[in-house]
Amino acid sequence: MNKIQKHGKAQIASCNLKKQGLKPGSCLVTVDNKKALACQATLKNENNKTHRMITSIHLSRPENYLSIYQSGCNFSCRKCHSWYFSKIREGSWYTPEDVLKEAVTYQQMVTLVEPKKKATAWHAHDSCRCCGSCVLYGKRSGSCPELLKPGAVLLSPQGFGPARNIVAFTGGDVTCCPEFYAECTRLIKNNTELMVLIETNGYGLSPRNLDHLQEAGVDSFWLDIKAYDGKTHKWLTGCPNDRILNLPEDIRKRNFILEVLSLYIPGVVDADQLEKIAQHLKITDSEIPFTILAFFPEYRLKDFRTPTVYEMVDAYQRVKATGLQNIRLGNIGVFARYERDLDYLQAHVDRNDF
Repeated sequence: MNKIQKHGKAQIASCNLKKQGLKPGSCLVTVDNKKALACQATLKNENNKTHRMITSIHLSRPENYLSIYQSGCNFSCRKCHSWYFSKIREGSWYTPEDVLKEAVTYQQMVTLVEPKKKATAWHAHDSCRCCGSCVLYGKRSGSCPELLKPGAVLLSPQGFGPARNIVAFTGGDVTCCPEFYAECTRLIKNNTELMVLIETNGYGLSPRNLDHLQEAGVDSFWLDIKAYDGKTHKWLTGCPNDRILNLPEDIRKRNFILEVLSLYIPGVVDADQLEKIAQHLKITDSEIPFTILAFFPEYRLKDFRTPTVYEMVDAYQRVKATGLQNIRLGNIGVFARYERDLDYLQAHVDRNDF
């Protein structure tokens, strides 16, 4: 990591992507009512230690793993649900050693040990639906996979579920500066039995950075592909998507576990774009898990509507027709609010796919 001295503290000197011949991201974040580059505002090096601005760390639902919510991002997404800390610096400085302490503590509460092939958010659905019925009422719900004992289901800030053996970096994204992620991963791998997942928009995952993270031992990526159309992607995020569309192949050939998510945003990212993303994924690997998540209004898209159950089902059926094998609909409560919606969903979507 290249650094300069500024106000007595070492900071990032210039864009890592630009030094690799790539375009910088849409990286400005707010710090004390002023704008600064995310890599300079939320990363620093002091006393030969890398520090990252972390907003919170807790067991998240429905992913059922330890999530490290990062401040600062290399995208400026109009629909960001984490804008209040990803685009505004907020939190505390953590070193990789601080992250390790959190991981060690978390490992002691793990109730479900997953194999590496399930080091994803997508596979959390296989073991628990996070309804809490077994704990609250002493009986399983009708949708329960019936794989866990009630003692394995814990209450955390976002609800009930197991604690899986995964640590995930989420929220903001500065994987364009991979050193902090790599240092954390090495420590976690050397001192725990946990797996490491990175939730990412993909913009920072250049071939060089992917190699760096592979050498460190990162297990998996949750790639959020915002749009297939380049103009739409630029409007949504401030950045092009040409490299991102090629990422699934680059990630899989390095033997990372990969899952992909895309939002259905009516009038912006509709079923046709989701279908094209699925077709693109199938070329790489038809078994890549793909979640179609229902958009709900937030940040700069508060005037946009949520998709209907009919639109979500249509997208699901078109994606399934591509031959992609592992598909799931998410944010069910956003688009299936009434009994008639649930009836339609159950009639047209496989039971395990929502």
